[in-house]
Amino acid sequence: MQYIGFLLAGLIGITLGLVGGGGSILTTPVLVYVLGIEPLLATTYSLFVVGATATLGGLQNLRQKQVSIPSAFWFMLPSFGTVYLTRRYLLPFLPNTWHILGLNLPKSAGIMFLFAGMMLVASWSMLATGNPENNNEYPSPNSSMLMIFVGTIVGILTGIMGAGGGFLIIPALVLYARMPMRKAVGTSLVIIALNTSIGFMSSYITQHPHIDWDFLLIFTGLAICGLFLGNYIGFFLSGKTLKKTFGYVILTIGCYVLIAEIIKLLG
Repeated sequence: MQYIGFLLAGLIGITLGLVGGGGSILTTPVLVYVLGIEPLLATTYSLFVVGATATLGGLQNLRQKQVSIPSAFWFMLPSFGTVYLTRRYLLPFLPNTWHILGLNLPKSAGIMFLFAGMMLVASWSMLATGNPENNNEYPSPNSSMLMIFVGTIVGILTGIMGAGGGFLIIPALVLYARMPMRKAVGTSLVIIALNTSIGFMSSYITQHPHIDWDFLLIFTGLAICGLFLGNYIGFFLSGKTLKKTFGYVILTIGCYVLIAEIIKLLG
């Protein structure tokens, strides 16, 4: 199964390279279901993998002038604090048993159910968004305030589940900042890189997780290779095709996670 997990690491990188998001929402399920890593530790691994991969992707897009610094600033302004506070104070104090809709769920199952919910929302946001190439030139009114709000939500999600939040960032940049898809991808990678890096450092300093660095560095290296391949493939695909494909992939994985967790509870 480890070889399958390493193969999927490349797919994670390709996803980040193509659409500027979705890497973390794929990483945690791969680590948990394919490689058998405990969910809470998997979120920490996910922060490292996605942070390192998105950093290289973000630097590449900065060189190509495919990053909007002002939009990235408005996102990162609230998300910096919420990522740190969530990993430092909220995550360690989440109860070991979650009481949801009359069910008693262990923390690990609760995290994966939240992931499944995120995936379904992500697939809807990608499939429901119109053609990203048909944006107007200027941002919509109050776009900065809307991006601050989304940045806060992204920070909380990054802190709890190791998710960079690209599935929220991309639609916000496309719809509210009226940004072309290619530039939205680059800007998203910069935001994700900073958010996940802060989240990982916060976890490493405060929780002292036991990390298998040999495994993690190999997994991350393969994801980085996938990132560069995804960037190359992206030049031959339209923004609309990228978003639709990503939406269907996330929908499939979200349904799988949801069904798998329900089967585990019933078993």
